[in-house]
Amino acid sequence: MKYLCLVYSEEGKLEAVDDRECLAFSDELRSGGHRLAAEALHPVQTATTVRVRNGRLSLTDGPFAETKEQLAGFYLIEARDLNEAIQVAAKIPPARVGSIEVRPVRDLKVE
Repeated sequence: MKYLCLVYSEEGKLEAVDDRECLAFSDELRSGGHRLAAEALHPVQTATTVRVRNGRLSLTDGPFAETKEQLAGFYLIEARDLNEAIQVAAKIPPARVGSIEVRPVRDLKVE
């Protein structure tokens, strides 16, 4: 089953996690057959939020909500079940300074 591991952290705290450590972990996931995709994101100041209401496009600079922790990146993994996905997520280096949200990927149904 596919799981999305969303990495959240206060941006300033992410500096404590070396990019090389994240790259090494990503390589470890790939060689172990877990990693399907992984990317880090630019700082939240570069974000644009898109909304369409009543057919009208609205753009807002920054994230959707004001929070201390921002979405910093993600890992799309393959795991047997939620327990295995949680074990993988616990090893994601930024988990030490932020949090990892683990969510199963839902297949879209076409009827």
